[in-house]
Amino acid sequence: MPHTPLAPSFAPAANPAATRSDDTAALAAEVQRLRVDVERLGKAERLQRALFAISDLASSDEDTATVLRGLHEIVGRLMYAENFYIVRFSPETESMRFIYFADSLDPVCPDPNEEFSAEKMANSLTLALIRRGKPVMGPSDEVRRELAVSRDETLGPDSEDWLGVPMVDEGVVRGAVVVQSYDPDSRYTEDDRALLGYVAQHILTALARREAQEELERRVDERTRELREQVTERERSEKLQAALFRIAEQAGRSESIEVFYAEVHGIVSDLLDARNFFIALLTDDRQELDFPYSVDERDQKRPRRRLARGLTEYVLTTGAPLLADRGQVRALVARGEVMSFGTPSVCWLGVPLHLDGKAAGVIAVQSYTPDYLYTRRDQELLSFVSFHIAQALDRRRANESLRLAYAELEQRVASRTSELADANRELLDQISVRERMELKLKHEALHDTLTGLPNRSHLLGRMGQALSRYRADARQLFAVLFLDLDRFKVVNDSVGHLVGDELLKEAARRIGGCVRDPDMVARLGGDEFAIVLDFIHTADDAVAVAERVIVALAEPMRIAGKELYTSASIGIALVDGRYRRPEELLRDADVAMYRAKATGRQRYAIFDEHLHEAALKLLELEGDLRRALQRQEFEPYYQPIVNLADGGLVGFEALMRWHHPARGLSAPGEFISIAEETGSLEYMDWQIYDLVCRDTKRLSARNAYTTLNVSPRHLRAPDFDQRLLELMSRHGVKPGRLRLEVTEGALLEQPEEVNACLGRLREAGVLTLLDDFGTGYSSLSYLHRFPLHGLKIDRSFVAELRSGESGGSTAIVRAIRLLADSLGLEVIAEGIETEQQRYQLRLLGLSLGQGYFFAKPASAGDILARFGMEGGTPG
Repeated sequence: MPHTPLAPSFAPAANPAATRSDDTAALAAEVQRLRVDVERLGKAERLQRALFAISDLASSDEDTATVLRGLHEIVGRLMYAENFYIVRFSPETESMRFIYFADSLDPVCPDPNEEFSAEKMANSLTLALIRRGKPVMGPSDEVRRELAVSRDETLGPDSEDWLGVPMVDEGVVRGAVVVQSYDPDSRYTEDDRALLGYVAQHILTALARREAQEELERRVDERTRELREQVTERERSEKLQAALFRIAEQAGRSESIEVFYAEVHGIVSDLLDARNFFIALLTDDRQELDFPYSVDERDQKRPRRRLARGLTEYVLTTGAPLLADRGQVRALVARGEVMSFGTPSVCWLGVPLHLDGKAAGVIAVQSYTPDYLYTRRDQELLSFVSFHIAQALDRRRANESLRLAYAELEQRVASRTSELADANRELLDQISVRERMELKLKHEALHDTLTGLPNRSHLLGRMGQALSRYRADARQLFAVLFLDLDRFKVVNDSVGHLVGDELLKEAARRIGGCVRDPDMVARLGGDEFAIVLDFIHTADDAVAVAERVIVALAEPMRIAGKELYTSASIGIALVDGRYRRPEELLRDADVAMYRAKATGRQRYAIFDEHLHEAALKLLELEGDLRRALQRQEFEPYYQPIVNLADGGLVGFEALMRWHHPARGLSAPGEFISIAEETGSLEYMDWQIYDLVCRDTKRLSARNAYTTLNVSPRHLRAPDFDQRLLELMSRHGVKPGRLRLEVTEGALLEQPEEVNACLGRLREAGVLTLLDDFGTGYSSLSYLHRFPLHGLKIDRSFVAELRSGESGGSTAIVRAIRLLADSLGLEVIAEGIETEQQRYQLRLLGLSLGQGYFFAKPASAGDILARFGMEGGTPG
């Protein structure tokens, strides 16, 4: 088929004008898009810079107010924010704080630290925004309708446009950021809302980080302050301890009593303001007041005067410290309790000086200007120091008396010797006799008259020589052994003082046989001895001597036809560089001896730093006990006495407890021995007796009685029974509702006086029980010699009771019960802790008992609640 060419086809020609119009529109659209992108990028850049600025500002060192103003400026660069505030909200307390507030119309600017409760801000748009948890925008009246909030003119003026966004942390609203406009031409857009919401979260993060930093700094500052206070308290304690050591040191080293007073003044001045300071002492007849030392800015002299009604006499009369400002002094004067002497002071502080157990003087400081006012802490400090000053004065007076006696003796000997030197041959013979007498007197002054051993003065002189040698050459070691005979008082009380003296002589002979010739054995007094071991090499040398002494004294002694036994507890102190005076070595050896005695007796202990710390704690405990008496920190706890058959309540035993503000509740075993040594126990007992009498009327609601533990010291007092009966009468306690518990040892000491005292109490209706029966040294004859109502079987016998046992504790308890029945005595078993013990006691015929099986000791309130006695009527 022949090829036929196609006819050419032609497209219609385009319209040039239409083409140019389309290109222009496309270009304009592209330009507009680019403009939008540029604007969007500009906003993003501004926002990014704002966020960086917020972060930098939050981590800066500027204060919080400056940081918040900076945040306002940053937000103002992003949108209209002339009126701007930030609120922090606490969901836990439902309260809010306006931490930053700037408003052109509202005249009230809230305090950034003031907490506004939700109840007070009930009509607040901000609170409604926070509770909604989502952004809100629009005129304030429309926002109010949207959030269902009433108009409250006290919360500021209405705005043309209001925009608020919450600050949310992990789903919890923690605050809000709000901007508002009073200008109709300045309105907020959705972009502003989104932008402010984004910025608000960064503001919250910045504020949280800054608050965390501030909280950390606050805690660091608080901990630093606590550490500084601890350091200050420790420095104060060390300063006080150093002052006490200086007082003890100056008491023996001062050349005269006047010098000692001046040194005491200097020591007190290191502890508190003592520019105006005086020491007042009663004269021997206690009729006048002497001022042996006084330094004062106003009153240069304080002459002796008869007792009147001054502040000093007020402290002496009350026996307690007095801290008073000028107003309190005027009140005392107005009541007629005191009268003014000398220049009136702005603040006056005086504490008593107790010598021989009595208030015999006063230490006082005073301030004439208000720049220094004394505090209760100063009072406690001066009271504590006064106790040690009183002890030092006692020692100082004793040493002064001894020194004067020696001086008088030497003067008399010298005078007599001079007279005899001028006489004839016969007088020369008399001089020779006098010289021998002088040597004898000197020997007696330096030796114990009973054993012939050197006494304390001779021992201290020898120790002083050894200490001087050691300080010159540290290789010249020596040691001091402090010995105390165990149970010597028992021997002395049972076989008499004459036999006891012979025992001391034999002990001295045996101790002397355990040492070398260079060493010295001395008797310090009573049953106390000391040994100075010169030229030793190590502590082992002192230990070897101590072991020889213990073995030698453990052997029986045949004296006056009796075979007696004793032993020794020994403390060892080895010299080292810290000792400056021989008394310090002797003191530490004494401390070590008490450690040996406490760990079982018939052994030795070497002084070390632990013992030194223990001695300091003992000193602190003594001070705590004295303060506890003043603060009345002792209280009675009660343990029920019950019928063993049915557990019915019969009575209570009152037991002492100490509520220490730091250590808590303490039983008597932790402090009773110290109280006895310091003489505080009697005062503690009377505080407890007073509280028991107060509680007895409530405790006797079911005809129950209460028992008091009475020490031998009370029973020897001639007026104990009268004083106790007066106390009972004052509290309205019937005699039948109170009983006494005494130990067997109490019956041994002055039995006639004790018998008379218990008899008078028996006639008044107060019965007596014999406590811890079977553990003491008394004879069974005491059971019928004394007016006893009953006895208490010691817990050691009850603890050993066994089912089916016929001997041992079972036989002892059965014998005690039969003996008591024959004498018509009531029997109470102590320390019952198990049902088996209760059962065995019932089989043995006992009907009364007490112990942890029934109830532990508790306060009166707990006991009354336990037995349902709160509403009872006293029997």
